[in-house]
Amino acid sequence: MSHHAWTLLGVYFLALLLLVKPLGLYIAHVMEGRLSFASGLEAALYRVCGIKKDEEMGWLNYALALLFFNLLGVLAVYALQRLQLWLPLNPQQMASVSPDSSFNTAISFVTNTNWQGYSGESTMSYLTQMLGLAVQNFLSAATGIVVVIALIRGFVRHTAATIGNVWVDLTRVTLYLLLPLALLFAVFLVSQGVIQNFDAYKDVTTVEATQYDTPKLDAAGQPLKDEKGNAVTEPATTQTQSLPMGSVASQEAIKMLGTNGGGFFNANSAHPFENPTPLTNFLQMLSIFLIPGALCITFGRMAGDPRQGWTIFAAMSIIFLVFAVGAMTFEQQGNPLLTSLGVDSTLGNMEGKETRFGIADSGLFATITTLASCGAVNAMHDSFTPLGGLIPLASMQLGEVVFGGVGSGLYGMLVFAIMAVFIAGLMIGRTPEYLGKKIGAFEMKMVSIAILVTPLLVLAGTAVAVMTEAGRAGIANPGAHGFSEILYALTSAANNNGSAFAGLSANTPFYNVLLAVAMWFGRFGVIVPVLALAGALAAKKRIAVTSGTLPTHGPLFVGLLIGVVLLVGLLNYVPALALGSMVEHLVLWK
Repeated sequence: MSHHAWTLLGVYFLALLLLVKPLGLYIAHVMEGRLSFASGLEAALYRVCGIKKDEEMGWLNYALALLFFNLLGVLAVYALQRLQLWLPLNPQQMASVSPDSSFNTAISFVTNTNWQGYSGESTMSYLTQMLGLAVQNFLSAATGIVVVIALIRGFVRHTAATIGNVWVDLTRVTLYLLLPLALLFAVFLVSQGVIQNFDAYKDVTTVEATQYDTPKLDAAGQPLKDEKGNAVTEPATTQTQSLPMGSVASQEAIKMLGTNGGGFFNANSAHPFENPTPLTNFLQMLSIFLIPGALCITFGRMAGDPRQGWTIFAAMSIIFLVFAVGAMTFEQQGNPLLTSLGVDSTLGNMEGKETRFGIADSGLFATITTLASCGAVNAMHDSFTPLGGLIPLASMQLGEVVFGGVGSGLYGMLVFAIMAVFIAGLMIGRTPEYLGKKIGAFEMKMVSIAILVTPLLVLAGTAVAVMTEAGRAGIANPGAHGFSEILYALTSAANNNGSAFAGLSANTPFYNVLLAVAMWFGRFGVIVPVLALAGALAAKKRIAVTSGTLPTHGPLFVGLLIGVVLLVGLLNYVPALALGSMVEHLVLWK
């Protein structure tokens, strides 16, 4: 790695360390209802919505309310897309979105995945972007956070039948955490050049003329084809370019803070209107890990033992640092085929990367956005080296538990922590316990479901895609790389990441439906078992710590937890990775 890469990684991690503790303590204050200055506003909202603040829910009612809330979100976003041609704030007169793409996008944004099979600036109106997609960026992020808060209550409470009130939790997270942070970040992005307006797209004259081929039309205005059925083209020249406008900064802020991903533009965070400078790039990376890292501190504070939170944070950090070094190192090696043509290998692999960011910033961004369930990208992952592309792919396949999404990363890691104490208990012949709660058969069933549901969706979905003609039709590159494109798409969908390897034509009825199913069950197939686990733990008595209790803080447990995450979380995918990225690496470096 270069000196710049080491400096960037060090400054980034130091900034993260400085910010997570104060924000984590603030989140604990918010979720424990200790913000007295805002109690009047909160109470007014409850009266308007008919919410009884003091009526708590059991885990089943909590889960059903959350499912109902998110189903309403799916219907609202779907309707906005299907009706957008006739709705206001559509200066470009964008047509209504097709049923299959609307279905995929609605589930994508509600599940915090933000997979986009379309080009945003040529598909979605301003109203759809703001009222549909940006609103769900807030609500899907809030959903993940309230689930982990409910799980923490399960550890903290004893002999209790409830885990909180979902409507109160959603209100507090949105009102006191997501909205203020998003507002501050959006103002900063505007100051750096990210656009925020409702203007119609602007046609400008370029400095140089652009030459391109355009289809040749017959007298009826239909494209001409030759005897082989190929389109006939003719050269054309233009010095006019249409620049898209829109409310970008407001959506960019919550897409990063809420680990949503997606983008106002098709180029995502590689677009200068979304991510104009290295400074915005750095703070976007920082914002992705900010709330997930802070929630670790919130966990320790609410559990009454800060060491527990720092232990989880340490395990996440070690895996992150190793993966980040790997991604930046592999991309710095460059492409041996280009080297054989005389390209300087010391320049590394700049293919698919923005020159204003370079290799280190792009490699770090790719690692962060795929370890978190954030689909934002500032470089083309499809153009990474085989092992460089393996890092983002493996990052998602871990289950997005290394910081992960807001809320989802922590509850995923706590599930692995329970698995770790269970394995340790088997080794010493003692009933496993975590934070004073014995882990029984029901808890391990829920843990097993939560861990296995995403590998099942990814591997089964990939198998279906490669065995069907509709699935293979979307592959742009044959062989191992084409397989990696499909594996990446299903991995991204089921793990609610949303980033794309590109190269795969996924905006088809087949992939829109397949990926939507993977996104929905990848999200709620984990959330429901986690809430059931929270309810079961809350009902248990707290047991005293004895000399035989496994300490769940300190270096020993950090090492055990990392081992369980890597072995249990990643081992399912090794055969699939061997067919894709590993084969491609061996072919490239033969």
